[in-house]
Amino acid sequence: MATRRCFHTATVLANGKVLVAGGNNGTAALSTTELYDPATRTWRMTGNMTNVRQFHTASVLPSGQVLAVGGYDGNVSLNSAELYDPSTETWTSTMNMNTARYYHTATLLSNGTVLVAGGLRTTGILNSAELFDPSSGTWTTTGSMTFARYSHTTSVLTNGKVLATGGAVRISLNSAELYDPLTATWTSTTNMSFARSYHTASVLPNGNVLVTGGTNNGVYLNNAEIYDWSTNTWMVTANMSITRCNHVALVLSNGNVLVTGGRANISTVSNNVDLYNPSTGSWKMVEPMNIARRSHTASALSNEFVLVTGGQLSTSNFLDSAELFR
Repeated sequence: MATRRCFHTATVLANGKVLVAGGNNGTAALSTTELYDPATRTWRMTGNMTNVRQFHTASVLPSGQVLAVGGYDGNVSLNSAELYDPSTETWTSTMNMNTARYYHTATLLSNGTVLVAGGLRTTGILNSAELFDPSSGTWTTTGSMTFARYSHTTSVLTNGKVLATGGAVRISLNSAELYDPLTATWTSTTNMSFARSYHTASVLPNGNVLVTGGTNNGVYLNNAEIYDWSTNTWMVTANMSITRCNHVALVLSNGNVLVTGGRANISTVSNNVDLYNPSTGSWKMVEPMNIARRSHTASALSNEFVLVTGGQLSTSNFLDSAELFR
């Protein structure tokens, strides 16, 4: 990439290109964005965001525009939001959120609205949630989560509900809850087997959700479990080959789940890659990445490649490198 970056976002656009936005270069939060073209395997800069931001979210809207929300500018949490138009390669500000937040989640619902939930702000941990309506460009408050949480995950289930898992509120959580878009309310569901934050959650082809790794109050995890949406129950599945948090999990076109990198412990960043097969419930190690990295991104391209970008090798080594997995 043109810029070293960690804590950024990577979004696959309708034209197949990948938009990488913001993050931190090891010195400061960034407003710069760049595009990866899979056809030429090259990067080029595109329009800057109106705000520097890291720990933000980016969501592709039904219109093809990208909504960047919240984050942290190095001093304060942000309530700003902006839209990227791929046709003009420009960012424009849209209405601010009601609450500033980072380490939150943003989930595209079936009706085209975006649910933003939880996170941190300068004054504490949040349980609030709000909805962005692309048709009006406005935010409205919706029901609050049962638990305040950040570094959690959210996943859209087959029935349209949203599953929120884990995260932290001073301690790591094993709780899970469901958001119902029809009633705009959250309800608790069965707890996970393990408390975890900085983990991943992936929706499998059968609609179940695979949760992997994370940290439980400083204890790094290699375990994984599956949420069955039809019965609202969790079951433990096979362990990954290593412990990891701040890793990335991606569902491939064949239904397998690719898990890359992350922190294996307090002092070690890994280049290890595991592949989960839902049909057998088993993991296998595949070829490791060329560079160990954490807090990176992974994007599924239309040509059956996966693009991995940036991240950290250490607290002082922010990465501009990118690599492809086939």
